[in-house]
Amino acid sequence: MPDASKKAILVVSFGTSFAETREKTIDAIEKEIADAFPDYQIYRAWTSKMIMAKLLRRDGIKILNVREAMEKMRDDGITDVIVQPTHVINGIENELMTEDALMYQSSFSSITFGNPLLTTEEDNHHVVHTIAAHFSHLREDHEALVLMGHGTTHFSNAIYAALNFKFQDEGFSNIFLGTVEAYPTMDSLLKAVKKTKAAKVILAPFMIVAGDHATNDMAGDDEDSWYTQFKDAGFEVECILKGLGEYPEIRSLFVDHIRTVIS
Repeated sequence: MPDASKKAILVVSFGTSFAETREKTIDAIEKEIADAFPDYQIYRAWTSKMIMAKLLRRDGIKILNVREAMEKMRDDGITDVIVQPTHVINGIENELMTEDALMYQSSFSSITFGNPLLTTEEDNHHVVHTIAAHFSHLREDHEALVLMGHGTTHFSNAIYAALNFKFQDEGFSNIFLGTVEAYPTMDSLLKAVKKTKAAKVILAPFMIVAGDHATNDMAGDDEDSWYTQFKDAGFEVECILKGLGEYPEIRSLFVDHIRTVIS
């Protein structure tokens, strides 16, 4: 086995330019991983070039991309790397991350990968019941919870529709999941919520961080924001800007994914 100082976990996130949500989500996930695996050095990389450029320009903060992080670990003498994404699904970002990391395969004794948040049926079940438990105070005869996922053109987007169905199938008939950029769409969500008895809609992000999409596309005042569209449809609307990374049960799932790799 390599020395303790030679093993590392690279935590890869999409990133956010919102410092407050980063502290509650990405930072919190990384801390929990560090606490769970004290024999490993923890490194960070982000995948959004736009967010990293904005942070550097606005705040003078340099965040490494995946290739830069792999080079840093190599230069630091790391021999064995576990790459753990905080991505929600195994979509485009995750595939590009994997390709970038594997470019450095010859530089390390081993590179292994933990799963994104939603990979197995057990993951799906865990996340559905985590959300339902945190919103167990919902009045089914009066309120509906609508979750905003990101969405992607990648075929893995099907997980959002599957999870939307799973909420209903597991008996949480007043919880709905849609996406900003794909399917289920805002229109399909509006149709579904209108079929319930709900007079009030609670909006919350189904993303690791409550960043730009949550603040603007979900909770913004623009006419095409989800907040405005539900309000215009006659619903009372409440927005909760709480990313998935703020839920302890979600953070623990990432830790479990690393444990699976190690075992």
